[in-house]
Amino acid sequence: MEITYDYYRIFYYVAKYKSFSKAAAALMSNQPNVSRFMNNLENQLGCKLFIRSNRGVTLTPEGEKLYHHVAIAYHHIQTAELELANDKSLANGSITIETSETALHILLLPILQRFHQTYPGIRLCISNHTTPQALQVLKSGLADFAIVTSPKEMHKPLKRTPLVQFQEILIGSSQYAFLADTTNHLSELSGYPLISLGKEAATYEFYSKLYLQHDLVWNPDTEVATTDQILPLVKNGLGIGFVPEKFALDALAAGEVCQIPLYEDIPFRTICLIEDRSHSLSIAANALKRLLLETCVTRRSPSQSV
Repeated sequence: MEITYDYYRIFYYVAKYKSFSKAAAALMSNQPNVSRFMNNLENQLGCKLFIRSNRGVTLTPEGEKLYHHVAIAYHHIQTAELELANDKSLANGSITIETSETALHILLLPILQRFHQTYPGIRLCISNHTTPQALQVLKSGLADFAIVTSPKEMHKPLKRTPLVQFQEILIGSSQYAFLADTTNHLSELSGYPLISLGKEAATYEFYSKLYLQHDLVWNPDTEVATTDQILPLVKNGLGIGFVPEKFALDALAAGEVCQIPLYEDIPFRTICLIEDRSHSLSIAANALKRLLLETCVTRRSPSQSV
């Protein structure tokens, strides 16, 4: 006969309560069944575990030794079961997300707010990186998923799911207001200082390709680390720069910057969910993923299909 987990579970309760009847009550069983299981366990182990008397039971030295180990194991099992139950109910847990500045402000922040209000026990760990950096962290297994602007190339086991599209506009400070009065070719603006994300960013590569298509060279005068740094520099007259339209709305309304119209179309860009399919998502991460997908399907208009 093989000794199963049930034998040790029953032993744990008999040893804990020092009583077959109390153990039976705790296990919602009956005393004869508990006695039979303990007799079988003693026979299998080849030693006496209990000294029975009218006042209950006491452990033999062998029983004490066994109980020391079984109690530790049983407490670990109970803790694990509780953690799994809490994970399933989303009462606790953690999610690690890699995101770009653009994805964070255009899409992710209001969704994270809703998720946190619904599941306050879930800890959110957000790291802000460029798209290439975020994918490196994801591939290293240190993040659950990444929310970034669409990368140029991606290989298995990474999987890309398009979420929303956005478009960028060219802006300048009041000293460039004269450029807002007419529609301009990109070539006509080559003499003005440009502000851009650095070479390590997907945005730099995006505009390098766009300019090349028009026989121009993308050569910014000022490079910054994050998208939200471009607007303050533009406001202070350091140059003109491309930013997501959403980033500039308040500054445009306040007259702090002006939009510079272009003949050339600036292509839409896509914010994507990137997953490493070689790793399974936790229950909490899956819940956030569902909220992301549901929200983006609701927000996406026919003109924004990706």
